[in-house]
Amino acid sequence: MTRTAEETLKRSALAVAMLSSFLTPFMASSINVALPSIAEEFSLDAVLESWVATSYLLAAAVFLVPFGRIGDIKGRKKTFVYGIWIFTISSVLCALAPDAGLLLFFRIMQGFGSAMIFGTGIAILTSVYPLKERGKALGLAVAITYLGLSVGPFIGGVMTGLFGWRTIFLVGVPVGAAAVYAANRLSGDWAEAKGESFDTKGSVIYAVSLTAVIIGFSLLPDYFGASVSIVGLAGILLFIWWELRQRHPVLDMRLFRDNRTFAFSNVAALINYSATFAVGFLMSLYLQYVKGMSPESAGIVLVAQPVVMAVFSPVAGRLSDVIEPQIIATVGMTISAIGLVLLALLTAGSPLWFIVFSLAFLGFGFALFSSPNTNAIMSSVERKAYGVASASVGTMRLIGQVLSLGIATLFIALFVGSVEITSAVSEEFLKSFNLAFVAFATLCFVGIFASLARGKVRKGAARA
Repeated sequence: MTRTAEETLKRSALAVAMLSSFLTPFMASSINVALPSIAEEFSLDAVLESWVATSYLLAAAVFLVPFGRIGDIKGRKKTFVYGIWIFTISSVLCALAPDAGLLLFFRIMQGFGSAMIFGTGIAILTSVYPLKERGKALGLAVAITYLGLSVGPFIGGVMTGLFGWRTIFLVGVPVGAAAVYAANRLSGDWAEAKGESFDTKGSVIYAVSLTAVIIGFSLLPDYFGASVSIVGLAGILLFIWWELRQRHPVLDMRLFRDNRTFAFSNVAALINYSATFAVGFLMSLYLQYVKGMSPESAGIVLVAQPVVMAVFSPVAGRLSDVIEPQIIATVGMTISAIGLVLLALLTAGSPLWFIVFSLAFLGFGFALFSSPNTNAIMSSVERKAYGVASASVGTMRLIGQVLSLGIATLFIALFVGSVEITSAVSEEFLKSFNLAFVAFATLCFVGIFASLARGKVRKGAARA
């Protein structure tokens, strides 16, 4: 391949990763601001309101690992393009949903498409960029993720206030079309596990078990919820046992058993997302129900966290090419924990400057953690495992996001109950809000030790 062709391929791969990295977090963060408006239109209680966000994440988490493996076998580009089409079409259907039931169904469709995107986008980028340039490229992809998170609350708040929440979903149409165009310019398909079999039974065990864990967790503190979660955890153990005995597993558990860097980097990612993702959800409710802000004003305040992420993620990515990722990611995890403590201190009378500072401080910590941690994971495996490694990154993110929303919903259910959240229950909501952030901060402090335990990155990837 000539140098010009190689640079064109890199630019196209980066465009694919960045467009897809923008689309899904934009949708997630913009919908957080719109949740009160959706709940009002469909008369949703607090638990169902949270499921508008959770249903999408659950579907994405359940299908991500299987589609990562399918991408390795059938072609990452092909899988990615199908995923973008499904995501875009389901976004339009969400905008047209006549009731809450169909909205949740179309959100599940969005998650299905997202799984195909998450499982292949970063893998394509890693396949194209050599090891010495990978951190910089991943840093840019992570930065665009935070750009999506940054503009999501603001644009979502403005669109909800001026045109209604349904218009938010239509933003995905032009971005999805641009992603398809960029993907079609890629000259390869990267089916580096072509010819290997697909583990259908393992995929079914994984999907059913993970669904049970997450749905059961969302039903806590009810005893039925605890029982479903326990059954799901037993299923996860069965999945691990099954995968260790397969020649071509859907998720190679030997990577977790034999690769210390891969294992602990994934654990650190799971903990970090579990501790931080619900910040947007809780802060949106806090700003609108406790502080009395409009959706537009709340969106502007929430921009503080992801803007800082977008600015510093490329810097952290470049640093991880020359400094051990373990060091940068651990510092980031520590700063994130302190930021969560600051948010746990918020009251009804907290000044706006302190709220913005706390969000920005948390964003700085997450920026230092995320791209170096992703670089550590992707650089510790061989080329043919890029799809699985990319899927593991996405899976840890999505499971962490779902668990984060589950923890937030659990505290709301304990103190507010299954009623519609309004200013009348703002005092009860604030109690659940503060305790949820105490739990998140504690979880993040535990994550510091997981980040330290990974050791130095094992460079398992090819130096092509």
